[in-house]
Amino acid sequence: MGGVQSFREMCDRTKNPNVRMSLPAVCVVWQTAMIILHGVFIRYDEESDAHWVEHRDHENLTDIQNDFYFRYPSFQDVHVMIFVGFGFLMTFLKRYSFGGVGFNFLIAAFGLQWALLMQGWFHSLDYTDGKIKIGVESLINADFCVAGCLIAYGALLGKVSPVQLMVLTLFGITLFAVEEFIILNLIHARDAGGSMVIHTFGGYYGLAISWMLYRPNLDQSSRLHGSVYHSDVFAMIGTLFLWMFWPSFNSAITDHGDGQHRAAINTYLALAATVLTTFAVSSVFQKHGKLDMVHIQNSTLAGGVAVGTAAEFMLMPYGSLIVGFCCGILSTLGYIYITPFMEKYMKIQDTCGIHNLHAMPGVIGGIVGAITAAAASESVYGKQGLINTFDFTGAFKDMVPTKQGGHQAGGLCVAICFGIGGGLIVGAILRLPIWGDPADDNCFDDEPYWELPEDEESIPPILHYNNHMRGKDVADTHFTMEPDARSRS
Repeated sequence: MGGVQSFREMCDRTKNPNVRMSLPAVCVVWQTAMIILHGVFIRYDEESDAHWVEHRDHENLTDIQNDFYFRYPSFQDVHVMIFVGFGFLMTFLKRYSFGGVGFNFLIAAFGLQWALLMQGWFHSLDYTDGKIKIGVESLINADFCVAGCLIAYGALLGKVSPVQLMVLTLFGITLFAVEEFIILNLIHARDAGGSMVIHTFGGYYGLAISWMLYRPNLDQSSRLHGSVYHSDVFAMIGTLFLWMFWPSFNSAITDHGDGQHRAAINTYLALAATVLTTFAVSSVFQKHGKLDMVHIQNSTLAGGVAVGTAAEFMLMPYGSLIVGFCCGILSTLGYIYITPFMEKYMKIQDTCGIHNLHAMPGVIGGIVGAITAAAASESVYGKQGLINTFDFTGAFKDMVPTKQGGHQAGGLCVAICFGIGGGLIVGAILRLPIWGDPADDNCFDDEPYWELPEDEESIPPILHYNNHMRGKDVADTHFTMEPDARSRS
C-alpha cells in the first residue's frame, strides 16, 4: 500500500486536458497499425470468401446453410447493444452526454478492430498459411470483446480523457483475449452469455482501474455528478435497447437449434423477473414508495448478466425466474448500500455502478453456471444432449458433469484474477502524467473535450437529482434548484 501511495503522489500534478496532439496521434497511428495488421493477417473464412460457391457445390450445400443466415440477426442485435445500448446508458450525467455516447463510439470502433486480431490469433489462425479467417461469428465475438472495455469505462465515466480510454481499450482487449482463451479452451468452461469472460472481467477491470485513479478531491465536481430529467430519459433509451436485445446477446454464439433457443428463453424470463424485483426494492427504500431512476436504468438488466453462463444449460424456466428475482434484489441493494460503501471505505469511485450491474451479477452467473453444470444428468439432457451442451468431445470426451462444475468455478476465478490484476497494471499506466485527464473540479463535464452548442446560455433553472450515483440518503431523494446543467456563464 505504501508503494501504491508513493506512486500516486509521484503522478499527482496539475491536470492539463488538452489532447489536441495526443488524441489525433493515437487515433491515426493506431488506425494505421490496424490497416497494416489486418492486411498481413486477416482474410475471409470459407463461408465469406468468393470460393464459397465451389465449396457449396462440392459439399452439396445450399446458400441458406451459410452461417451468415444463422448468425447475422443476432450480430445486428449485439451490435446495436454495443453502440446504442451501452452508449445511451451512459448519458445520465447532466453535462456528460457527448462524452458518454461519443467516447463509447470511439472505444467500440477501435476495440472491434483490435479484437478481430487478438481473438483471431487465439481462435481462428489457420496454421497452413498463417492467416486469421473471419466470418460473421468473428464479428459477434469482437463485439463481445469490446463489451468488456465498455463495462470498464462505466466505472471511469467523466473522470478520464479519450486518450486514456484508447489505452484502456488496447490493454483491455488484449487481456480479454487471453483470459477468454484460458477459460474457454484450456479450462474448458462454458460461458455462452459471458457472465465470466465479459461481465466479471470487465467489471473488476474497471473497478481496479478506478481504485488506481482514485481522486480524493472529486467532490469538487459533485455539482456535475448528477442527472437532469432529460438525461435520465436518454439513459433509459439505452436501458430498453439492452433489455430487449439481451436474449440475442446470450444466445448469439450458442449451438444452432436447441442451445440457441434455450438461451433466448432463459434470458427472456430472467430479465422479466428482474424488472419486478427492482421496482419493488427501489420503492421500499425510497420515501413514500417513490422509484429511483438509477435503479430502473441499471438493476433491471442484472438478470441478463447473471443468467449468461447457464443460458444454454437446462436451467428450466422457473430457474431463470429465480436467478432474475434474486439479481434484481441484490443489484438494487448494491446501488443503495454497496456503491457508497466502496467509495467511502475502499476508495473506489464507480460512476455508473458497474459493480452492481456487471461485476456482482457476473460472479453470481458464474456460480449459477457451476452449480447447474455440476447437477447436469443424462436423464435431464440425454446422452447426446450432454455431449452437445458441454462439448464433451476430443480431449474432454471423458468429462463428467461434476468435474465440469469444477472447471466452471475455475473459469470464474481466472476472470476475477485477470480483471483485478490487469486493472491494477493498466491503472498504474493510466496514472502517468501524460494522458490529458481532467482536473478534479472539471470532471463529469463535456467542456474539456467537446465543442458545445452556444445556444445553451439562456436555459432557465430546472429541478435535477443531486448526486445521482453517490451515497445519498437511502430514505429520501433530495432535489435542489440550480441552473440547468447545460448553461454556462
